[in-house]
Amino acid sequence: MLMKTHEARLSALREELKRRGLNGFVVPICDEHMSEYVGEYAQRLGWLTGFGGSAGSAVVMADKAAIFTDGRYTVQVRAQVDGALFDYVSVAETKPHQWIAANAAAGDKIGYDAWLHTEAWVKMAEAAAAKAGATLVAVQGNPIDAVWSDRPERSLAPLAVHTNADAGKSSDEKRRQMAAEMKAKGVDAAVIAALDSVAWTFNIRGQDVANTPVPLAFTLLHNDGTAELFVAPEKMTPEVQMHLGNQVTVRRYDEYAAQLSKLSGKKVGVDPDLSVAAISQALRAGGAQIVKMRDPAVLPKAMKNPVEQQGTRDAHIRDGAALTRFLRWCSEELVKGGQDELSAAAKLRSFREETGMLKDLSFRTISATGPHGALCHYSVNETTNLAIEGGHLYLVDSGGQYLDGTTDVTRVIAVGRPTQEMRRRYTQVLKGHIALAQARFPVGTSGGSLDILARQYLWADGVDYAHGTGHGVGSYLAVHEGPQRIGKSAGVQAGTGEPLRAGMILSNEPGYYKEGGFGIRIENLVLVREAEIAGAEGDYLEFENLTWAPLEPCLIDVNLLSPAECDWVDHYHREVLAKIAPLLAGDDKIWLESVCRPLAR
Repeated sequence: MLMKTHEARLSALREELKRRGLNGFVVPICDEHMSEYVGEYAQRLGWLTGFGGSAGSAVVMADKAAIFTDGRYTVQVRAQVDGALFDYVSVAETKPHQWIAANAAAGDKIGYDAWLHTEAWVKMAEAAAAKAGATLVAVQGNPIDAVWSDRPERSLAPLAVHTNADAGKSSDEKRRQMAAEMKAKGVDAAVIAALDSVAWTFNIRGQDVANTPVPLAFTLLHNDGTAELFVAPEKMTPEVQMHLGNQVTVRRYDEYAAQLSKLSGKKVGVDPDLSVAAISQALRAGGAQIVKMRDPAVLPKAMKNPVEQQGTRDAHIRDGAALTRFLRWCSEELVKGGQDELSAAAKLRSFREETGMLKDLSFRTISATGPHGALCHYSVNETTNLAIEGGHLYLVDSGGQYLDGTTDVTRVIAVGRPTQEMRRRYTQVLKGHIALAQARFPVGTSGGSLDILARQYLWADGVDYAHGTGHGVGSYLAVHEGPQRIGKSAGVQAGTGEPLRAGMILSNEPGYYKEGGFGIRIENLVLVREAEIAGAEGDYLEFENLTWAPLEPCLIDVNLLSPAECDWVDHYHREVLAKIAPLLAGDDKIWLESVCRPLAR
C-alpha cells in the first residue's frame, strides 16, 4: 500500500511537471531559511519518496528518478524508498547536478524552487544542465505543493519572549553591535534568514520546528540598529509586540521578497551560505547592490555571554541528573529483557520531563542497540525498533531544550558482559575524548587543528569514525550551531577552519562503529575559555567541561589508560558525584556513588 502511495505521488508530480512544460524537478530537504531541520510543511522529499532522514534530495525526470543521500543513510534509504521508483545514489560519488548533466536531454527544462536552494547551487546546476543542452528553470510555486493535497500549513504557534534573564543581553544591544559591524563594512542593511539568527537577534523563541525553539521569520537589519521582522501576524502577541519596541517594524512573512525589491541603490549584506537564491534574485531585481558577508548574528550568537554560559552549566547539571537516573534504570532493567529502543527512549524522556523544566528534546533521541549502534545517525521507528538484549552495547545520544540551555550527550551501556573488543574500542574512544578535553591551544587555533587529538588512538589501531568530532551548540537554540566545528580539515567540511573563540560551546564526541556489530560514542559538551598558563608566550584557550553523567566502568580497560588518564576519569567522576548527587535520592544516589568509585588500577 505504501509503495502504491508513493508511486501515485510520483506519477502526480510528473503530470504536474508536464502541465508546466517541465521535464524534471529537483526536490531537496530544505525550507526558505536553509534550516538543518525543517517544519512538516517543508518535508516535500519525505512526502514524495517515504524517506525519513534529515539530509537528502531527489531529481525527478519524466522517465527516471534518483534519490541522493550520504553514508549516514545508506541503510535507511533502502528500507524506506522503493528502488523501483528511485535509483539510490551516494552523494559522495555523484551530486544531483552531476546526475542532471548525465541524464538530461538537449532541450529539457529542469525546474527548481529558488526558495529552497542557495545561489551557488543554482549556478552549479545551471552549468551542469547546460552541459546536457538543458535549461534550469526557477518555478513559480513549488509543483509538489500543487499535488500535495493534505500538505500541512506553516505553523502559526505564537512567538514567545526570551527574557534578558536567560538571554544575558537585550535585543537593542545585540542590534547595535551588529549594526556597528555593518557600518564598518559599508553595508546599509543585512539579510538575516537563518531561523536561529532571527530568534537570537530579537530575543524571541518559537515552536515552528521540532526540537529547535525558533519561529518562522525573516529579518532585514539596518545599519542604524532598526530592523524589520517578517512573520505571520497570527503569531504575534501583545507581549512580544511590547518587547520588540518601536525600533522594530513587523511585516507579514510573505512580504519579504517584495520589501527586498524596494532597496534600490542600497548595499545589502547577504550570507551566501544561509540565504536562498530567491533572496538574491529579489534584491537584484530591485536594483540593490549585494555584498557577500557572514550573517552578522552568527559569530556573536556563537560566543555565549556570561549569563548564557552559566545557564548552560545549570541546564547540564539538571539534565545530567535526569540522565543519571536513566543510566541507573538501564543498569537494572535492560538485562531483564522486555525493553526495546523505543521504550528506552521514552523512559529517558520521562526522566527529563520530571525536572519540570524541559521544553522539548534538542533532537530526536538516537536510541540504538547492537548493530543499530553502528549507524551513527540511526533514528528508531516502529519498523526498525529492536529489542535490547544481553551481549550487546546500547548507545543513547540525546539532549534537552531548557530556557537556560541546550544539552547534547551520548553514553554507551553494556547489557551483560562486554567482549574484550568492545572494551578496547570504548577505551580508545575514551582516550581520544580525554586528549581533546585536556587540550590547550593558542588563540586562533581552528577545530580542524584539534581533531587528530581525538582520533589518534583509533588511528594507531587502523580504525576511524566517519563523522566530525565536535559541532557548535546554541543557548536554548539549535543543537547544531555554527560557525565552529571540530573535524578533519581535508575536504569541504564547513567550519573546521573557523578559529575557536572564548564563549563558544562545542561537543567532544569521538566514536567507533563496527558494521553489523556495535557502536560507541562518548559525548560531552565543552565551553571554550581563556587558559591561565604561567609563563605562557601569548594568549591560550582551553575547554571547560559542561556535561556531567557517569561513564560505563565495565567498558574501561584500565590497562590501556595511562596514570594521567586514570586520574582524569577519577577526577571527572568526583565532579559528577559532587554536582549530580545533591539532585538525587535513595537508590539513584547510591548507584551513582558506586559507579563513580575510583578506577581499580
